[in-house]
Amino acid sequence: MLADLPAVPAALFIGGQLAKGAAVTLEITVLAEALVLVMALLIALMRLSPWRALRWAATLYVEVLRGISALVLLFYLYFILPLFDITLSPMATGVIGLGLTFSAYGSEIVRSALVNVSQGQRDALRALDFPPGVGLRRIILPQALPVMLPPLGNQLVELMKTTSLVSLITLTDLTFAGGQLITTLGQQALIWSLVLLCYFAMAWPLTVLVRRYESHLTAWRRPKE
Repeated sequence: MLADLPAVPAALFIGGQLAKGAAVTLEITVLAEALVLVMALLIALMRLSPWRALRWAATLYVEVLRGISALVLLFYLYFILPLFDITLSPMATGVIGLGLTFSAYGSEIVRSALVNVSQGQRDALRALDFPPGVGLRRIILPQALPVMLPPLGNQLVELMKTTSLVSLITLTDLTFAGGQLITTLGQQALIWSLVLLCYFAMAWPLTVLVRRYESHLTAWRRPKE
């Protein structure tokens, strides 16, 4: 079918459809990652809480979501919740489903980075009578952030690639757009190759940005010439 179209209009059509799908993929990635960061920090702090009830609730959250398939969770949110009069849009379903799934893993990254800060720092905060929130924001987090940033950056890239699952709940993301183009034009090898290149083109800048931010955060550790 593709051979029946003039080369330039066909290229513009394919490029336009893939660009629209890529925009949806990036939108889901940004919104879901925002949810991941908020929930990961919250759950990590609950895991480190002195109150047993909070620790148990956070542990249950992590274990349940790590044991559930992200795809099945998306199906449950999109197809089962309406049976209980709770209806989510495809975009909200994708953001919430992926955000919750990845926040369970992200919380362990954040927790381990916070625990990595030496006990001496915490003792000093208590000795100086720092409010817990101020101590966390100004002393603990700045030291933990360089430790948690590389694995969180890898998780961000993985989240972006996992957004392909939302194509199964009617969202026209990059994967769904590629499938539609194959249905319309054929040429599976060409279309899927372009989709692969699009995912790489979106993932590589994310990796570079995370590395640059990590380098900026750890600049003080490098010896000055």
